Amino acid sequence: MSLNRRHFLQALAIASAGGMALQSELAKAQKSASSFYELPSFGNVNFLHFTDCHAQLNPVYFREPSVNIGVGSQANKTPHLVGEYFLRANGIAPNTKDAHAFTYLDFPAAAQTYGKMGGFAHLTTLIKQLKNSRPGSLLLDGGDTWQGSATALWTRGQDMVDAALLMGVDVMTAHWEMTLGEQRVLEIIQNDFQGKIDFLAQNIKTADFGDDVFPPYTLRSMNGVSVAIIGQAFPYTPVANPRYFTPNWTFGIQEASLQKTIEQVRAQGAVVVVLLSHNGMDVDLKLASRVRGLDAILGGHTHDGVPVPVKVRNAGGVTLVTNAGSNGKFLGVLDFQVKGSQVIDFRYKLLPVFSDLIPADSAMQQLITKVRAPYEARLNTPLAITEDLLYRRGNFNGSFDQVILDGLMAQKNAEIAFSPGFRWGTSLLPGETITTEKLMDQTAITYPYTTVSLITGENIKTILEDVADNLFNPDPYYQQGGDMVRVGGLNYTISPNLLMGKRISKMHLGGKPIEAGKRYRVAGWAPVSEDARELNGEPIWDLMTRHLKDQKIIKPKKLNEPIIEGVSMNQGLAIKHS
Repeated sequence: MSLNRRHFLQALAIASAGGMALQSELAKAQKSASSFYELPSFGNVNFLHFTDCHAQLNPVYFREPSVNIGVGSQANKTPHLVGEYFLRANGIAPNTKDAHAFTYLDFPAAAQTYGKMGGFAHLTTLIKQLKNSRPGSLLLDGGDTWQGSATALWTRGQDMVDAALLMGVDVMTAHWEMTLGEQRVLEIIQNDFQGKIDFLAQNIKTADFGDDVFPPYTLRSMNGVSVAIIGQAFPYTPVANPRYFTPNWTFGIQEASLQKTIEQVRAQGAVVVVLLSHNGMDVDLKLASRVRGLDAILGGHTHDGVPVPVKVRNAGGVTLVTNAGSNGKFLGVLDFQVKGSQVIDFRYKLLPVFSDLIPADSAMQQLITKVRAPYEARLNTPLAITEDLLYRRGNFNGSFDQVILDGLMAQKNAEIAFSPGFRWGTSLLPGETITTEKLMDQTAITYPYTTVSLITGENIKTILEDVADNLFNPDPYYQQGGDMVRVGGLNYTISPNLLMGKRISKMHLGGKPIEAGKRYRVAGWAPVSEDARELNGEPIWDLMTRHLKDQKIIKPKKLNEPIIEGVSMNQGLAIKHS
């Protein structure tokens, strides 16, 4: 395939920046690909785990965060380590394929060197290989599977349901699945999953009588060992997403209910008990310290790639806590050795899924081609070319967030823009074309409405304080959302370690202080309120399609990030080199 001049120059610059170290590492990786994925079998109870794929059927680029600040007891601990701090803590050498998989370091150059990651056809090949060496192993899906792409939105999740069935998923729990609405979720479970995939959630109850909406657990026999998997859906679904999608169900952590369920399955003979969780890593760490009887928590939601499980002590012993990243980039393998009625040893490996090193499964590739066929022309519609690395992941603005904020302000004639702190959204390298598919990777939700509001300076501060508390409350049980709302136009200072109401200060617009009583024109999208839905604002993807076509070229731009105070020694911030 030929390159035009711009693409050639971009590729040349990236290759030069990458240096010979990356190229040499790639050559070694290609030679040792088979051995890299030949994970020795161990034990007699085996789980394979992926989570937060966000409907990405094909391989993707996905940049890990350079800002992931931990507060309170979680400061400078897993999962709040980034870049070189992460490499040191986990014993990973720089300029290697693992360094690329787990960190943002040298991302454009490393991505060119190692290629895209994930993709269900490649993931399926790896799963089959591991299942062959681990008879009876179970494949667990941690949720956020039916949302995050154009085809998942347009098929109401059916593309991902069909792919999960073909892949051989045994058990799943949920979060963004709920934004398809109660009726659609139940339809899939009753029509597609029946007798094939166990959809579990011990913490979802009926709003009227508090009955279980879904089975809380499943009991399986694996190589003669009784095994229980308990499901834990995202506890704050009606807070982080519109309540009107699930009006008849309640959520929450349900810690007491979980303890009761653990005791119930133990009483039924379960020797190994694991929680398939979508709580988020910090919540899982606290939960593991308070609940007895879990051997492991296989976690999701916060998209943290955690190569070494955290051992959490509690009144019943030790619980392993893991998190398996996102976007199909990783597959977790947890092996237990069980003798008699107890676990005596374990092994854990979080395998990066390098698409170029794993052949595609032909049946899965055929399915992907089939489900995409009706939409290919629309998916591949070019909108603009980026000269910048575009990404979303991180506590504050990412470069694709900035593009969306700029589009909202320009198209809505707004002084300020807010964009949700979603953790999903694929990355684009400099020189790539932004197609409709790539735009939908950032915006494909069932409540895409854009809004314009007149908001007082006082209320703007209240909004920022509320979101900051969801992210930086030192008690993980009060961390109820994604990352910090992305902000355009407005400049502010944030102090993550302060208390609610005192974290946001020095708000300025155009160099002038924000006035508490003055109203400002603020654009946004993805409102969670019922009232905003009824206003039926223009979908964000229509607005951004116009904006990107107007821009044609997206040039590198300084991110509108806040000034962060009180975290100079925090290892969730990238090391600043002179």
